[in-house]
Amino acid sequence: MQIKIITLPLTPTEEQTEELNRFLRGHRVFDLKRELATIDGNMVWTFCILFSPYGNVIEKESGKGSPKKVDYRDELDTETFARFSILRKIRKRLAQDESVPAYAIFTDAELAEIAKLKTISREGMLKIPGIGTKKVEKYANAFVTDLMQEEDEKNRIFDGEDSGPL
Repeated sequence: MQIKIITLPLTPTEEQTEELNRFLRGHRVFDLKRELATIDGNMVWTFCILFSPYGNVIEKESGKGSPKKVDYRDELDTETFARFSILRKIRKRLAQDESVPAYAIFTDAELAEIAKLKTISREGMLKIPGIGTKKVEKYANAFVTDLMQEEDEKNRIFDGEDSGPL
């Protein structure tokens, strides 16, 4: 999550109001605080917005009341999607172990960004919007080691090491 501060005059122009509204429509907003403040002797509205940079995930499909779902098979290339699928399995196991919903570990959008990394590391994960140091400290080792094991297992099967007589 990120924070943005927007300051508008007490009586904003239509253009200034639209700029604020455009920002709010384009992001998933978790919290918004509005305060009247004085800057250089002028009264202004100050908006403190806690948001996700992934865009507005509550955008509605045409004619339906349910949120629009992202099909990561279409969004990611084949290799990245395979890695994404492994990361989802790891997330599911961790979520079951901790008795929390899977999205509390990482969202699908965050997992997709992790899957896009050439090498998954703590530093790489920290560069992904929405992933902070607490999540990295708590989950990075599990994801890195489990992903390596899963990929090694997959490669061993495809390389024929585990193949025996059929």
